[in-house]
Amino acid sequence: MTVANLSTPRSHSPIPVEEVTEATIRLAGDSGDGMQLAGTQFMQTSAMLGNDISTLPDFPAEIRAPAGTLAGVSGFQIHFSSTEIHTPGDQLNTLVAMNPAALKSNLKDLEPGGILIVNADAFAAGDLHKAGYSVNPLQDDSLKGYRLFAVSITKLNREAVSELKLSTREADRCKNFFALGLVYWLYERSLEPTLKWIQSKFAKNPSVREANARALKAGYNYGDTTEAMPVHYRVSKAAIAPGRYRKITGNEALAIGLVAASKQANLPLVYSTYPITPASDILHQLAELKRYGVRTLQAEDEIAAIGAAIGASFAGALGVTGTSGPGICLKSEAIGLAVMTELPLVIVDVQRGGPSTGLPTKTEQADLLQAMFGRNGECPACILAPCSPSDCFHIAFEAVRLAVGFMTPVFVLSDGYLANGAEPWPIPDPAKLPQIPVRFAQAHVGGNGTSNGNGETVFHPYERDARLVRPWAVPGTPGLEHRIGGLEKEDVTGNVSYDPANHEHMIRTRAQKIANIANDIPELSVVGPAEGDVLVLGWGGTYGSIVTACQRAQRKGLKVAHAHLRYLNPMPRNTGEVLKRYRKVLIPELNGGQLRMLIRATHLIDAIGLNKIQGKPFLVGEIEAKIAEVLKY
Repeated sequence: MTVANLSTPRSHSPIPVEEVTEATIRLAGDSGDGMQLAGTQFMQTSAMLGNDISTLPDFPAEIRAPAGTLAGVSGFQIHFSSTEIHTPGDQLNTLVAMNPAALKSNLKDLEPGGILIVNADAFAAGDLHKAGYSVNPLQDDSLKGYRLFAVSITKLNREAVSELKLSTREADRCKNFFALGLVYWLYERSLEPTLKWIQSKFAKNPSVREANARALKAGYNYGDTTEAMPVHYRVSKAAIAPGRYRKITGNEALAIGLVAASKQANLPLVYSTYPITPASDILHQLAELKRYGVRTLQAEDEIAAIGAAIGASFAGALGVTGTSGPGICLKSEAIGLAVMTELPLVIVDVQRGGPSTGLPTKTEQADLLQAMFGRNGECPACILAPCSPSDCFHIAFEAVRLAVGFMTPVFVLSDGYLANGAEPWPIPDPAKLPQIPVRFAQAHVGGNGTSNGNGETVFHPYERDARLVRPWAVPGTPGLEHRIGGLEKEDVTGNVSYDPANHEHMIRTRAQKIANIANDIPELSVVGPAEGDVLVLGWGGTYGSIVTACQRAQRKGLKVAHAHLRYLNPMPRNTGEVLKRYRKVLIPELNGGQLRMLIRATHLIDAIGLNKIQGKPFLVGEIEAKIAEVLKY
């Protein structure tokens, strides 16, 4: 086949521009090629130009995978549009592959006839061998189904920065900006936002600053002056509601949501954690927010981390701990302690592929049953799940409200896709955020106690209100001396009790308290027909793919509706009523069918599962195909 070569300039002439409503691109290369940085810059530039965006970073699981191998491939996918979007896209319109391993790992996702830009200089015999190629794919017919542009990126980038007298290694570190400049030209993006970022980022290193700027401009200019690319593309602004926006990832949103909630509750925030992918960024974000009363602790292990968070809650602060699935395993006994002591605690679980170490950089939804049942004894806790990166803010806020309002641990089940993905977020007005009422017990006030016969009031730590919520008593408050701990307590008094009837009473009381949360959360809403053939029920980060698939089905006139569970324990009080309005219930999940099991057991609905356990989010097309299959029966 004929391979275009971008190293030959042409006489400049106007290049036609093709208007498209949306585009999906992916930049892929070795973990040291700077693809995450280049992708982030493309995303931010597109957001500033007014496009709606959704991203999917893809990190290698190996910290130091051998260069050029499949295990070391890093990618960043951006879906940008002139209309509202909910996913990072299905098939790619453009793929940039910086080496053979990146090509082999990502080619299957490129649409037929899609644009394929490769760094031809990286396709030497050794690189081909490490990627598992026996024949150079640029020289056979294996890529004939794509618009292939073999660009000497390494060579051209070195020429662009040659006057700066950099070492070869330093020069090659700029080639991600050359590739970015070329893609900026292809999709009519402005260089200015990235040039300003380069000026700021490398202000103290003039040679690196100048090299990156030159590489970016060189990539753009080659796109503009070569004959290989006869057209470039324009994606217009999206019709977005007026307001102040910023790009936000799920982990950033969780951190900001926790801080906002702590301010609205007038509680100091103590975040205690042990580093684990993909939750570590929450600690990094919160560590920068000490001016808002945030205290962060990197503990020596997961058990110490949750112990410190429980201690903070016992002392009257907002205790929060964050981790991923393996960390939840280690924290399980202490979570039971928080349930028994009935202290407010927020537990953030950014789910990843498992079991054991599993797929530490890939996404999954496999911790739902662990959050529900992964502790000894009857040990109920509240469980919430955000549906998008920006929704992580609202779910974090809600988790705090319910934790302090019902004196209970609350799980937040995020996932790797939400944690690292990004989208525009309308920044809320802090003055319009609701207050979170916190009522600490007061000495000799509120009826929490009885006289001991000497005219003194004895505090009763388990004397409950109408919702079965016990008082929050801060140690050191006069007259509120009490005991709590892991041993079963006598109702009302809090004394240690081994009485069988009391134990059953306390077990049922704690369960009922969690069930009572259903009266304090919204009912389950449905998008689409109020009754019909199929209800697609989802939870967590599957929202974007499900809502898009359902919208397409509805445009075809199909009686398909969508409902999404952000509250998983307890579920909204009308959940069973909603499910019974539809002939079939389809539940897509990135696990083996955990929500489906709960729905079948709780509501006696013979739900149908669509289950994917590949470390990747659903494609819209996968859900569309399953909806069509379900409608046939």
